[in-house]
Amino acid sequence: MENSTVSFYFNFTMFMRIGHYRYLAFVFFLLLYSFIVCANVLIIWIILRESTLHKPMNVFIAFLSVNSLYGSAGFFPRFLMDLLSDTHLISRPACFTQIYIIYTYASNELTILSIMAYDRYVAVCHPLHYHRKMTYKTVYSLAFFAWVLPACNLSISIHMIVRLPLCGNKIEKIYCASWNIVKLSCVSAAVSNIGAMLGAVAIAVLPFGFILYTYLRIVLACWKNSSEVRGKVLQSCLPHVISFVVYSVTSFSDTALSRQNLQKVNPFVAVILSIEFIIIPPFVNPLVYGLKTLLSKVHKKHDYCFIQLVCC
Repeated sequence: MENSTVSFYFNFTMFMRIGHYRYLAFVFFLLLYSFIVCANVLIIWIILRESTLHKPMNVFIAFLSVNSLYGSAGFFPRFLMDLLSDTHLISRPACFTQIYIIYTYASNELTILSIMAYDRYVAVCHPLHYHRKMTYKTVYSLAFFAWVLPACNLSISIHMIVRLPLCGNKIEKIYCASWNIVKLSCVSAAVSNIGAMLGAVAIAVLPFGFILYTYLRIVLACWKNSSEVRGKVLQSCLPHVISFVVYSVTSFSDTALSRQNLQKVNPFVAVILSIEFIIIPPFVNPLVYGLKTLLSKVHKKHDYCFIQLVCC
């Protein structure tokens, strides 16, 4: 039976450290998940329904909301079920499916933020050519690569992890994560580490560098302009900057935590740090991009210039 458990099931050990607080946590996270679903669905519905919002940046906002729903669906249902359960076993297929969903969500978030940064760069640094460069064909081509490249990268990474022989089944986390599976391997993880590092460079470091480069160019372009112009650019770019910073901080927290000895970390701190990148961006993005802002645009269809300035 032990061999069967090791072979076909993983056990989330961190739930045992939550104790009786799990009932309070269940109510809190259920309300949080409900808000995430309702807020992101509402943003998608408003953008689809109002023709005045069919602009490139609003399309990217809708993609962010779709990705938030996708990532949340890969985490919350299983997490809420485990909070009320006395056993926390997950089958190997379900575990690797969760890894694929959560990590493609994280990668998609970064690639979508990258194409949003490119949109802001073109709008600020090449305003006269914006409509020629950011056509619908360009928008959907960028979106296609933003979704496909992470999916291909994660498919290769997970294929490598699935082939690893495992000598245990205990995962020190509340969801399946690739690094925790690698640590259970019976053989040296050197090859897997190299593959993971190359994948991280391709799907994380390059988009991060690109976003920083675009905003460096935006800052340089606005440096000699009037304070009024700089204010309008800041108003246009600030939501994207906030989303990028939130994502960067939360994803770094999870990465740093996975390299620590969790037995020496407060269980509540460990839980919060490990799920930040899954719950905070889907919660914050609707607030940052603003249900209120989108609704105000609907009531000001005649003011095209206003929409162009605040749309981001």
